[in-house]
Amino acid sequence: MHISAIAGGVGGARFLRGLLAHLAASPDPDRRSARVTAVVNTGDDTTMHGLRITPDLDTVMYTLGGAVHEEQGWGRRDETRVVSSELAAYGTGPDWFTLGDRDLGTHVFRTQLLREGLPLSAVVERLCQRWLPDPGEGRPRVRLLPMSDDDVETHVHLADGRTVHFQEWWVRLRASVPATGFTQVGVDAAKPAPGVVEALRDADAVLLPPSNPVVSIGTVLGVPGVREALREGGAPVVGVSPVLGGRVVRGMADACLTAIGVETSALGVAGLYADLLDAWLVDDDADGALDGAAVPGAAPGRGRVLARPLLMSSPQAAADLAGAALDAALATGRRSPRP
Repeated sequence: MHISAIAGGVGGARFLRGLLAHLAASPDPDRRSARVTAVVNTGDDTTMHGLRITPDLDTVMYTLGGAVHEEQGWGRRDETRVVSSELAAYGTGPDWFTLGDRDLGTHVFRTQLLREGLPLSAVVERLCQRWLPDPGEGRPRVRLLPMSDDDVETHVHLADGRTVHFQEWWVRLRASVPATGFTQVGVDAAKPAPGVVEALRDADAVLLPPSNPVVSIGTVLGVPGVREALREGGAPVVGVSPVLGGRVVRGMADACLTAIGVETSALGVAGLYADLLDAWLVDDDADGALDGAAVPGAAPGRGRVLARPLLMSSPQAAADLAGAALDAALATGRRSPRP
């Protein structure tokens, strides 16, 4: 069994960890030996202190590798910040984006490999040799792929007339200045990284975790060829709403949705994926009344809404959610290409 997912940061990482736990505990040998491919957003990437930073890839890698800072949801646990303190003392670089010492090791190694000419996908593979080794026969395996080897950076247009990098708006400003739109610089010319199109087109199931629909999953879908691979392939696509009862669970996705004129609701987000969805999971408590409805704009007979518990309040809850999404996809089965 081959399962693919398109993921952003914390929400995507925790969903994927739950998926691997579900597969490992399953009595079904096909699930226990499944392959999981995660296509990860790189639109948040930036360069600081001369180092190339890939926040979403690192969050997924550290989470699945058991090294993430659980309370934050990102970065390394047991972290120190001596180097960042020294850089601040020199007055260099942004003091609002603090890099931990352990995390810096990853950024230095990544930047070194990129300067040697390796594409990002090959660099990610090298990093994952440490964090995501082959678990052996009969265990679920996971592979991380950047959405593209080409640089893509999300810029945010602010209501006060400024345009800033996404990280400055997200981390320094905490989305306090309203955004009026986003530009993914370089996305139009980007190509999917090797293996991305095949993973999405030929999988037995494609899952869309509760990641930011605008600047995470939306950015991945904006890479030419990615959305087409989902529409033209036969893999069933099942998404999980990041909005429960009109409120986001984590982060500031509501600010992103408002900026592009989309309602902060489960169906509002679903509309962004309507041409792709076979099923859409909403929270049974907050949005249970939608159970059985159809996603507006979905192809006839597709895009059915299923109410399930969505809160990933514990590792077991995350595993149950991932299992529910996978069940919905496998119940659909492979499809003919979407119109």
